[in-house]
Amino acid sequence: MIGFSQPSQELVCDGVPLSAIAAAEGTPLYVYSAALLRQRYADIVAGFGEYPHRVHYALKANSTLAIARLLHDLGAGADANSIWEIELARKAGFAPGAIVFTGVGKSDGELDCAVPLGLKAINVESAGELERVEALAARAGLVARVAIRVNPDIDAKSHPHISPGLKINKFGVPVDDARRLFAGLAGRPALRLVAVHIHVGSQITTIDPVRGAASRLAELARQAQEAGLALEYLDAGGGLGISYDGGPVPSADRYAAALVDEIRSTRLPIVVEPGRSIVGPAGILVARVVDLKPRTASSDFAIIDAGMTELMRPALYGGFHQIEPIHPRTGALRQYEIDGPVCESTDVVGRDRTLPPLAVGDLVAIRDAGAYGSAMASNYNRRPLPAEVLVDNGTWRVIRRRQTITDMLAQET
Repeated sequence: MIGFSQPSQELVCDGVPLSAIAAAEGTPLYVYSAALLRQRYADIVAGFGEYPHRVHYALKANSTLAIARLLHDLGAGADANSIWEIELARKAGFAPGAIVFTGVGKSDGELDCAVPLGLKAINVESAGELERVEALAARAGLVARVAIRVNPDIDAKSHPHISPGLKINKFGVPVDDARRLFAGLAGRPALRLVAVHIHVGSQITTIDPVRGAASRLAELARQAQEAGLALEYLDAGGGLGISYDGGPVPSADRYAAALVDEIRSTRLPIVVEPGRSIVGPAGILVARVVDLKPRTASSDFAIIDAGMTELMRPALYGGFHQIEPIHPRTGALRQYEIDGPVCESTDVVGRDRTLPPLAVGDLVAIRDAGAYGSAMASNYNRRPLPAEVLVDNGTWRVIRRRQTITDMLAQET
């Protein structure tokens, strides 16, 4: 088995004992499986079959340099949400023409840097942003490649904090506004509309929102073409969910098929921007139990050395992650509240978890932490960012060393 498994009495990553990695590098610690990353990327690519497509990895999910390089080497493009993610992508080997620039609040400084790069597209979020891109391109004597992000007012049926496809959200332009922009673009020589972009949300676990967004995207493409605009592709965004709790999620095949079924009539290539679905299951957070104390008559608090500073999802929007001992002890199962060390009541990693008995010093694994884990980590309480390790072909290497207080203070006076 590739990825994380327990063939005997210890959890391993591609055959490498996690306890050995933790002994060498300490905790908290992120561990990634290169083999599982490759497989999950390949599954999405294979889902499209012969239909023209391009997978752009969403760097916001995990922008650790070695992870970005691995996706580049597999043939992915990049989806960047800031000029700094663009710079990271370029350092990882992505050519500007393989990078799309998304993001709802691109500053003048970011656009000033981005417009001359010749990116695959700048996905503009408003008529005002389109004007700012146009002015910068005209001043430099360039033609800016742009895509218009349309808000389709489709409910992704996921958590409201990660559902940007409704009209009450800040993302994109309404459908009617997009049509008006199409009508005027032919007379704006500093702009070239190369695509229409829709992204309805993250952690989508049913196929209906995917199909609905793709149908809306195909309709918009036909309207753009009727306005005399020659699109190069359609950008269907990302959002395919993963099974954090063991529940059902659409396969990569079903996801791709839904997009192709709705978009095929346009004969335009499809661009998708998955992040979580590639890297989420390929990473875990390893932590150590540092304290135990009574909670109720039948449960205990288990305090670990990782919390909201290493993995924000549970505190931010109640994100669920399976938690398990790396070397389970024998004995009666017990209920635990798994808490982090941060001085906040919301720093709960997992509540009411039934686990084998825990002891101070035991290692636990927090599953499916490869996406929105290290990327959202912070230095709150002056806690250093954890080390990160990549396991590949039976060996492991540190891809990000543990931060020190000297690192944190280097830019302060």
